[in-house]
Amino acid sequence: IRLLILAREFSTESGSIDALGIDKEGELYLIETKLYKNADKRTVVAQVLDYGAALWSHFRDFNDFVEQINNHTQKDFQQTLSQRIYDFFGLSEEEISSLLQNIKTNIKSANFKFVVLRDQLHDKLKDLIIFLNNNSEFTIYAVELEYYKYQDFEITIPKLFGTEVKKDIG
Repeated sequence: IRLLILAREFSTESGSIDALGIDKEGELYLIETKLYKNADKRTVVAQVLDYGAALWSHFRDFNDFVEQINNHTQKDFQQTLSQRIYDFFGLSEEEISSLLQNIKTNIKSANFKFVVLRDQLHDKLKDLIIFLNNNSEFTIYAVELEYYKYQDFEITIPKLFGTEVKKDIG
C-alpha cells in the first residue's frame, strides 16, 4: 500500500491523530505512533479508535474536512489537497474527484483503517489486534519497525501485523 500522508498532528475533538493518510482508492488511514518503552501497550488501540469516532462525528460536513486538510497541505507543502494528490499519485482531475468522493463516503460511513506504529510490538497487542479484526467490521494494523545502524547506513524494516484476518464485508 502506498500511502500519502495528508497531515501530521491532525486535530480532532479527542486529540491529535499522529498522521492521517490516504491510499490511491481514497481509503483513510489513522496512524498512531508509540515507543515500546511507553507504558501504553494496549490502550493505544482505544486511542486510535477514539480518533476515528471523533473524525466521523466532527467532519460530517466534508467541506470542513477538506478545509482543514488544505490548511495542513498549504502549511507543510505549499499545495492544495488536489495538487498534493496529483503530485503523489499522478491522477487525472476526474480520478482525483473520484478519490475525494471515496474519502467523503469513508468518513460518512466511518470506514477507516487504523494503524498502530511502534518500535516493538507487545504480544498482547498483537493478540488484541487479531481478535478485533476477526470480530469487527473495521481493520487495525500494527507495524513494528526494526531499526539498524552501521556506520553511515541506517536500515528500517517494517513488520506488518493484522493482515492475518481476511474480511469480506458487504
